Amino acid sequence: MNSARLTAIVFLTVITASASFAQVRKYSNEFLSIGVGARGLAMSSAQVASVSDATAGFWNPAALTRVKNNVNLSLMHAEYFAGIAKYDYGAFAVPMKDKNRVIGFSAIRFAVDDIPNTLNLFEPDGSINYDNIKSFSVADWAFIFSYAQKVKETGLSLGGNTKIIYRIAGDFATAWGFGLDFAAAYDIKQWRFGLMGKDVTGTFNAWNFNFTDKEKAVLVSTGNIIPENSLEVTVPKFIFAAAYEVNIKDKFKILPELNFEMTTDGKRNVPIRTDAVSFDPRFGLELNYLDIIYLRGGVGNIQRSTDDFGEKIVTFQPNIGLGLQIKSFGIDYAFTDIGNQSDALYSHVFSLNIGINKKKTQ
Repeated sequence: MNSARLTAIVFLTVITASASFAQVRKYSNEFLSIGVGARGLAMSSAQVASVSDATAGFWNPAALTRVKNNVNLSLMHAEYFAGIAKYDYGAFAVPMKDKNRVIGFSAIRFAVDDIPNTLNLFEPDGSINYDNIKSFSVADWAFIFSYAQKVKETGLSLGGNTKIIYRIAGDFATAWGFGLDFAAAYDIKQWRFGLMGKDVTGTFNAWNFNFTDKEKAVLVSTGNIIPENSLEVTVPKFIFAAAYEVNIKDKFKILPELNFEMTTDGKRNVPIRTDAVSFDPRFGLELNYLDIIYLRGGVGNIQRSTDDFGEKIVTFQPNIGLGLQIKSFGIDYAFTDIGNQSDALYSHVFSLNIGINKKKTQ
Protein backbone atom coordinates (compact mmCIF):
# COMPACT_ATOMS: atom_id res chain seq x y z
CA MET A 1 0.00 0.00 0.00
CA ASN A 2 1.58 3.30 -1.04
CA SER A 3 1.59 6.45 1.09
CA ALA A 4 -1.07 8.24 -0.97
CA ARG A 5 -3.51 5.38 -0.44
CA LEU A 6 -2.70 5.29 3.30
CA THR A 7 -3.42 9.00 3.77
CA ALA A 8 -6.63 8.74 1.79
CA ILE A 9 -7.86 5.96 4.06
CA VAL A 10 -6.86 7.82 7.27
CA PHE A 11 -8.82 10.98 6.69
CA LEU A 12 -11.70 9.49 4.73
CA THR A 13 -12.39 7.14 7.62
CA VAL A 14 -12.99 10.25 9.72
CA ILE A 15 -15.07 12.33 7.34
CA THR A 16 -17.08 9.96 5.14
CA ALA A 17 -19.31 8.95 8.05
CA SER A 18 -21.38 11.94 6.91
CA ALA A 19 -21.24 11.33 3.18
CA SER A 20 -24.97 11.07 2.51
CA PHE A 21 -27.63 13.73 2.86
CA ALA A 22 -29.57 14.18 6.14
CA GLN A 23 -28.33 10.95 7.73
CA VAL A 24 -29.16 10.01 11.32
CA ARG A 25 -25.98 8.33 12.55
CA LYS A 26 -25.22 6.34 15.66
CA TYR A 27 -22.45 7.93 17.72
CA SER A 28 -22.76 11.26 15.89
CA ASN A 29 -20.74 14.03 17.60
CA GLU A 30 -19.50 11.33 19.94
CA PHE A 31 -16.62 13.50 21.15
CA LEU A 32 -19.28 15.20 23.30
CA SER A 33 -19.86 11.90 25.12
CA ILE A 34 -16.30 11.60 26.49
CA GLY A 35 -17.01 13.81 29.49
CA VAL A 36 -15.22 16.70 31.18
CA GLY A 37 -13.48 17.21 34.51
CA ALA A 38 -11.46 14.59 36.37
CA ARG A 39 -14.19 14.29 39.01
CA GLY A 40 -16.72 13.24 36.41
CA LEU A 41 -14.37 10.87 34.62
CA ALA A 42 -13.26 9.23 37.88
CA MET A 43 -16.94 8.58 38.69
CA SER A 44 -17.53 7.08 35.22
CA SER A 45 -19.59 10.07 34.05
CA ALA A 46 -22.16 9.66 36.85
CA GLN A 47 -22.46 13.43 37.31
CA VAL A 48 -25.86 14.64 36.17
CA ALA A 49 -27.36 14.67 39.69
CA SER A 50 -24.49 15.91 41.86
CA VAL A 51 -22.35 18.27 39.74
CA SER A 52 -21.96 21.69 41.37
CA ASP A 53 -19.29 23.66 39.51
CA ALA A 54 -18.64 25.14 36.06
CA THR A 55 -18.52 21.65 34.51
CA ALA A 56 -22.30 21.58 35.02
CA GLY A 57 -22.52 23.47 31.73
CA PHE A 58 -21.60 20.14 30.14
CA TRP A 59 -23.18 17.62 32.53
CA ASN A 60 -26.37 19.41 33.62
CA PRO A 61 -26.68 23.17 33.01
CA ALA A 62 -29.55 23.45 35.52
CA ALA A 63 -27.05 22.56 38.28
CA LEU A 64 -25.07 25.74 37.60
CA THR A 65 -27.27 27.34 40.28
CA ARG A 66 -25.18 25.38 42.82
CA VAL A 67 -22.02 27.35 41.96
CA LYS A 68 -20.75 28.95 45.18
CA ASN A 69 -18.50 31.64 43.71
CA ASN A 70 -19.05 34.84 41.77
CA VAL A 71 -16.88 33.31 39.07
CA ASN A 72 -16.05 29.62 38.74
CA LEU A 73 -13.45 28.34 36.28
CA SER A 74 -12.72 24.78 35.17
CA LEU A 75 -9.85 23.60 32.98
CA MET A 76 -8.83 20.14 31.75
CA HIS A 77 -6.30 18.54 29.42
CA ALA A 78 -6.21 14.86 28.53
CA GLU A 79 -4.53 12.67 25.92
CA TYR A 80 -5.89 9.50 24.35
CA PHE A 81 -4.49 6.70 22.20
CA ALA A 82 -0.94 7.00 23.58
CA GLY A 83 -0.95 10.78 23.15
CA ILE A 84 -2.12 10.80 19.53
CA ALA A 85 -5.43 12.54 20.33
CA LYS A 86 -5.58 15.70 22.45
CA TYR A 87 -8.63 16.69 24.48
CA ASP A 88 -8.85 20.21 25.89
CA TYR A 89 -11.68 21.80 27.85
CA GLY A 90 -12.33 25.12 29.54
CA ALA A 91 -15.43 26.60 31.14
CA PHE A 92 -16.64 29.38 33.40
CA ALA A 93 -19.87 30.12 35.27
CA VAL A 94 -21.03 33.51 36.54
CA PRO A 95 -24.09 34.03 38.79
CA MET A 96 -26.17 37.09 37.90
CA LYS A 97 -27.07 39.90 40.31
CA ASP A 98 -30.09 38.21 41.88
CA LYS A 99 -28.00 35.04 42.49
CA ASN A 100 -30.87 32.86 41.27
CA ARG A 101 -29.73 32.89 37.65
CA VAL A 102 -26.38 31.72 36.30
CA ILE A 103 -24.79 31.93 32.88
CA GLY A 104 -21.90 29.81 31.67
CA PHE A 105 -19.70 29.09 28.70
CA SER A 106 -17.73 25.95 27.78
CA ALA A 107 -15.30 25.17 24.96
CA ILE A 108 -14.10 21.69 23.95
CA ARG A 109 -11.49 20.64 21.39
CA PHE A 110 -10.78 16.99 20.54
CA ALA A 111 -8.16 16.62 17.82
CA VAL A 112 -5.48 14.61 16.12
CA ASP A 113 -2.80 17.01 14.89
CA ASP A 114 0.15 16.74 12.49
CA ILE A 115 -1.30 14.05 10.23
CA PRO A 116 0.90 13.70 7.10
CA ASN A 117 -0.93 14.47 3.87
CA THR A 118 0.72 12.42 1.13
CA LEU A 119 -1.99 12.86 -1.52
CA ASN A 120 0.44 15.00 -3.52
CA LEU A 121 3.49 12.87 -2.83
CA PHE A 122 3.78 11.72 -6.44
CA GLU A 123 4.54 14.10 -9.30
CA PRO A 124 2.71 13.69 -12.65
CA ASP A 125 5.72 11.78 -14.04
CA GLY A 126 5.49 9.24 -11.19
CA SER A 127 8.49 10.52 -9.23
CA ILE A 128 8.31 11.04 -5.47
CA ASN A 129 8.65 14.55 -4.07
CA TYR A 130 8.78 14.56 -0.28
CA ASP A 131 8.57 18.35 -0.24
CA ASN A 132 4.91 17.93 -1.20
CA ILE A 133 4.09 16.27 2.13
CA LYS A 134 2.11 18.63 4.34
CA SER A 135 0.44 18.07 7.68
CA PHE A 136 -3.15 18.69 8.71
CA SER A 137 -5.42 18.31 11.74
CA VAL A 138 -8.72 16.56 12.26
CA ALA A 139 -10.45 18.48 15.04
CA ASP A 140 -13.88 18.63 16.67
CA TRP A 141 -14.85 21.86 18.44
CA ALA A 142 -17.87 22.58 20.63
CA PHE A 143 -18.90 25.97 22.03
CA ILE A 144 -21.60 25.70 24.68
CA PHE A 145 -23.59 28.65 26.04
CA SER A 146 -25.45 27.76 29.25
CA TYR A 147 -28.22 29.30 31.35
CA ALA A 148 -29.76 28.16 34.65
CA GLN A 149 -32.42 29.56 36.94
CA LYS A 150 -33.81 28.56 40.31
CA VAL A 151 -37.54 28.14 40.73
CA LYS A 152 -38.10 30.23 43.87
CA GLU A 153 -39.03 28.55 47.15
CA THR A 154 -38.44 25.10 45.71
CA GLY A 155 -35.40 22.93 45.29
CA LEU A 156 -35.89 22.92 41.54
CA SER A 157 -33.61 24.53 38.95
CA LEU A 158 -34.08 24.58 35.20
CA GLY A 159 -31.47 25.19 32.54
CA GLY A 160 -30.38 24.68 29.00
CA ASN A 161 -27.56 24.90 26.48
CA THR A 162 -27.12 26.35 23.05
CA LYS A 163 -24.36 24.45 21.24
CA ILE A 164 -22.33 25.40 18.20
CA ILE A 165 -20.29 22.57 16.67
CA TYR A 166 -17.35 23.08 14.34
CA ARG A 167 -15.57 20.07 12.82
CA ILE A 168 -12.65 20.20 10.44
CA ALA A 169 -10.47 17.74 8.52
CA GLY A 170 -7.62 19.82 7.15
CA ASP A 171 -8.60 21.72 4.02
CA PHE A 172 -10.67 18.76 2.86
CA ALA A 173 -13.83 19.11 4.93
CA THR A 174 -15.58 21.38 7.42
CA ALA A 175 -18.88 21.11 9.23
CA TRP A 176 -20.97 23.55 11.25
CA GLY A 177 -23.63 22.32 13.63
CA PHE A 178 -26.23 23.74 15.98
CA GLY A 179 -28.21 22.12 18.80
CA LEU A 180 -30.05 22.64 22.07
CA ASP A 181 -30.01 20.87 25.45
CA PHE A 182 -32.58 21.00 28.25
CA ALA A 183 -31.92 20.12 31.90
CA ALA A 184 -33.42 20.07 35.38
CA ALA A 185 -31.94 19.65 38.86
CA TYR A 186 -33.82 19.07 42.10
CA ASP A 187 -32.45 19.07 45.66
CA ILE A 188 -34.43 17.82 48.64
CA LYS A 189 -32.65 17.20 51.94
CA GLN A 190 -29.72 14.88 51.13
CA TRP A 191 -31.13 13.79 47.77
CA ARG A 192 -30.09 15.26 44.45
CA PHE A 193 -31.87 14.45 41.21
CA GLY A 194 -31.00 15.40 37.65
CA LEU A 195 -32.41 15.18 34.16
CA MET A 196 -30.38 16.02 31.06
CA GLY A 197 -31.87 16.08 27.59
CA LYS A 198 -29.11 16.34 25.00
CA ASP A 199 -29.77 17.46 21.43
CA VAL A 200 -33.48 17.68 22.21
CA THR A 201 -34.27 19.31 18.87
CA GLY A 202 -31.70 17.25 17.00
CA THR A 203 -28.24 18.67 16.35
CA PHE A 204 -27.51 19.28 12.68
CA ASN A 205 -24.01 19.19 11.18
CA ALA A 206 -23.76 20.55 7.65
CA TRP A 207 -20.67 19.09 5.95
CA ASN A 208 -18.85 20.82 3.12
CA PHE A 209 -16.12 18.95 1.19
CA ASN A 210 -13.40 20.64 -0.82
CA PHE A 211 -10.91 18.68 -2.96
CA THR A 212 -8.69 19.85 -5.76
CA ASP A 213 -8.93 18.07 -9.10
CA LYS A 214 -5.58 16.43 -8.41
CA GLU A 215 -6.73 15.16 -5.02
CA LYS A 216 -9.94 13.80 -6.55
CA ALA A 217 -7.88 11.93 -9.12
CA VAL A 218 -5.77 10.35 -6.37
CA LEU A 219 -8.87 9.32 -4.42
CA VAL A 220 -10.46 7.73 -7.46
CA SER A 221 -7.26 5.92 -8.43
CA THR A 222 -6.95 4.46 -4.92
CA GLY A 223 -10.51 3.13 -4.90
CA ASN A 224 -12.09 5.76 -2.63
CA ILE A 225 -15.45 7.46 -3.05
CA ILE A 226 -15.37 11.24 -3.18
CA PRO A 227 -17.85 12.42 -0.52
CA GLU A 228 -20.48 15.03 -1.30
CA ASN A 229 -21.85 17.87 0.81
CA SER A 230 -24.25 16.42 3.36
CA LEU A 231 -26.27 16.92 6.52
CA GLU A 232 -25.68 14.75 9.60
CA VAL A 233 -28.24 14.66 12.41
CA THR A 234 -27.53 13.84 16.07
CA VAL A 235 -30.75 12.56 17.64
CA PRO A 236 -31.77 13.20 21.28
CA LYS A 237 -30.53 11.31 24.31
CA PHE A 238 -31.78 11.60 27.89
CA ILE A 239 -29.97 10.98 31.18
CA PHE A 240 -31.86 10.28 34.42
CA ALA A 241 -29.81 10.60 37.61
CA ALA A 242 -30.05 10.36 41.39
CA ALA A 243 -27.49 10.89 44.16
CA TYR A 244 -27.65 10.72 47.96
CA GLU A 245 -25.16 12.32 50.35
CA VAL A 246 -24.50 10.64 53.70
CA ASN A 247 -22.72 12.48 56.55
CA ILE A 248 -20.56 10.39 58.90
CA LYS A 249 -19.49 12.06 62.18
CA ASP A 250 -19.21 15.51 60.59
CA LYS A 251 -15.88 14.56 59.00
CA PHE A 252 -16.72 12.14 56.22
CA LYS A 253 -19.31 12.32 53.49
CA ILE A 254 -20.22 9.56 51.08
CA LEU A 255 -22.04 10.36 47.86
CA PRO A 256 -23.13 7.53 45.55
CA GLU A 257 -24.73 8.43 42.20
CA LEU A 258 -26.53 6.37 39.59
CA ASN A 259 -27.16 7.56 36.02
CA PHE A 260 -29.18 5.95 33.23
CA GLU A 261 -28.56 7.26 29.72
CA MET A 262 -31.33 6.59 27.21
CA THR A 263 -30.27 6.87 23.56
CA THR A 264 -32.78 7.08 20.71
CA ASP A 265 -30.62 6.15 17.72
CA GLY A 266 -31.48 2.45 17.74
CA LYS A 267 -30.06 -0.65 19.35
CA ARG A 268 -26.63 -0.17 20.97
CA ASN A 269 -24.29 -2.70 22.51
CA VAL A 270 -25.36 -1.96 26.10
CA PRO A 271 -27.05 -4.05 28.85
CA ILE A 272 -30.62 -2.80 28.24
CA ARG A 273 -31.60 -2.33 24.62
CA THR A 274 -34.49 -2.45 22.19
CA ASP A 275 -34.78 -1.70 18.50
CA ALA A 276 -35.84 1.87 19.31
CA VAL A 277 -33.95 2.88 22.48
CA SER A 278 -31.06 1.69 24.63
CA PHE A 279 -30.24 2.26 28.31
CA ASP A 280 -26.66 2.64 29.52
CA PRO A 281 -26.20 2.56 33.34
CA ARG A 282 -23.30 4.25 35.15
CA PHE A 283 -22.41 4.28 38.82
CA GLY A 284 -20.08 6.62 40.69
CA LEU A 285 -19.02 6.99 44.32
CA GLU A 286 -17.27 9.85 46.13
CA LEU A 287 -15.78 9.78 49.64
CA ASN A 288 -15.12 13.25 51.09
CA TYR A 289 -13.00 14.10 54.15
CA LEU A 290 -13.66 17.58 55.60
CA ASP A 291 -14.45 18.92 52.11
CA ILE A 292 -10.70 18.82 51.47
CA ILE A 293 -9.69 15.32 50.34
CA TYR A 294 -11.77 13.27 47.92
CA LEU A 295 -11.54 9.64 46.85
CA ARG A 296 -13.65 8.65 43.85
CA GLY A 297 -14.49 5.61 41.78
CA GLY A 298 -16.99 4.45 39.23
CA VAL A 299 -18.07 1.80 36.74
CA GLY A 300 -19.42 2.51 33.27
CA ASN A 301 -19.09 1.65 29.58
CA ILE A 302 -20.78 -1.70 30.17
CA GLN A 303 -20.74 -3.62 26.89
CA ARG A 304 -21.73 -7.03 25.61
CA SER A 305 -18.78 -8.60 23.86
CA THR A 306 -17.25 -11.85 22.63
CA ASP A 307 -13.98 -13.28 23.93
CA ASP A 308 -11.25 -15.01 21.91
CA PHE A 309 -13.11 -18.32 22.18
CA GLY A 310 -16.40 -16.94 20.87
CA GLU A 311 -18.06 -16.90 24.29
CA LYS A 312 -20.43 -14.08 25.20
CA ILE A 313 -19.02 -11.87 27.95
CA VAL A 314 -19.76 -8.51 29.56
CA THR A 315 -17.00 -5.90 29.70
CA PHE A 316 -16.98 -2.74 31.79
CA GLN A 317 -14.73 0.23 32.49
CA PRO A 318 -13.70 0.88 36.11
CA ASN A 319 -12.24 4.29 36.99
CA ILE A 320 -10.72 5.83 40.11
CA GLY A 321 -9.56 9.30 41.09
CA LEU A 322 -8.48 11.74 43.76
CA GLY A 323 -9.30 15.34 44.54
CA LEU A 324 -7.80 18.07 46.71
CA GLN A 325 -9.73 21.24 47.58
CA ILE A 326 -7.93 24.12 49.30
CA LYS A 327 -10.38 26.95 49.88
CA SER A 328 -11.50 27.95 46.38
CA PHE A 329 -8.80 26.06 44.49
CA GLY A 330 -9.23 22.43 43.53
CA ILE A 331 -7.17 19.93 41.60
CA ASP A 332 -8.58 16.58 40.52
CA TYR A 333 -7.05 13.45 39.00
CA ALA A 334 -8.66 10.48 37.26
CA PHE A 335 -7.19 7.18 36.15
CA THR A 336 -9.64 5.70 33.67
CA ASP A 337 -10.09 2.05 32.73
CA ILE A 338 -8.01 0.50 35.49
CA GLY A 339 -7.17 -3.13 34.90
CA ASN A 340 -8.16 -3.01 31.22
CA GLN A 341 -11.57 -4.57 31.86
CA SER A 342 -12.97 -2.96 28.70
CA ASP A 343 -11.83 -2.38 25.15
CA ALA A 344 -11.00 1.26 25.96
CA LEU A 345 -7.44 2.37 26.70
CA TYR A 346 -6.50 3.81 30.08
CA SER A 347 -5.80 7.52 30.43
CA HIS A 348 -4.50 9.87 33.10
CA VAL A 349 -6.62 13.02 33.40
CA PHE A 350 -5.99 16.18 35.43
CA SER A 351 -8.30 19.13 35.86
CA LEU A 352 -8.39 22.38 37.81
CA ASN A 353 -11.31 24.17 39.40
CA ILE A 354 -10.93 27.74 40.58
CA GLY A 355 -13.50 29.84 42.44
CA ILE A 356 -13.24 33.61 42.65
CA ASN A 357 -15.06 35.46 45.45
CA LYS A 358 -17.55 33.31 47.30
CA LYS A 359 -21.04 34.60 46.55
CA LYS A 360 -23.40 35.69 49.29
CA THR A 361 -26.51 33.58 49.74
CA GLN A 362 -29.90 35.24 49.97
